[in-house]
Amino acid sequence: MAERGRPRSFDRAAALQRAMQVFWERGYEGASLGDLTAAMGINRPSLYAAFGCKEALFREAVALYNDIEGVATERALREQPTARAAVEAMLRGNADAYAAPEKPGGCMIVLAGALGTPENEAVRNHLAECRRDGLDALRRRLERGVAEGDLPPGTDTAALAAFYTTVLQGLSIQARDGASRATLAEIIDCAMAAWDTLAKPRTKV
Repeated sequence: MAERGRPRSFDRAAALQRAMQVFWERGYEGASLGDLTAAMGINRPSLYAAFGCKEALFREAVALYNDIEGVATERALREQPTARAAVEAMLRGNADAYAAPEKPGGCMIVLAGALGTPENEAVRNHLAECRRDGLDALRRRLERGVAEGDLPPGTDTAALAAFYTTVLQGLSIQARDGASRATLAEIIDCAMAAWDTLAKPRTKV
């Protein structure tokens, strides 16, 4: 069956990038279809034809965000020689990105759908799954640190990963509230000062 509607005459990748910026800045529910079509330079029928619906567009925007903005975390966890260096590089690399003046503040995955109407629960669940994926990746890096000997055997890698993920998410909120790179760096200094206390074997009760 022939495709209905007018032939696509826009750059889909560029339109998706502009949609990502709108969702990042305004959140899922705060980004109206009018906001999105205006930023993307298309009309609603073209949006539906190219992306299906607003939620499908958002999911593609989240994937694009992960591909572009997730580089700091992925590189830190892969390339740094120790677990501690990986965590610190992850925090500092993301803090620099969160506070970049040319971008919306903070992390889209943390901020774009934390709250909302029951109708959009699937969107919130999708973002929560993305955040859990990040937590799991950090825990795997910490477990690698145990295996390689730069963390002691018995280290509670789940608790350690949860703590530094919480710090990372807090940096996102601070950045959206206008915190400077210097302020974010001081927060990271405090978090890393706790490393030696936290990165130790579980205490048996």
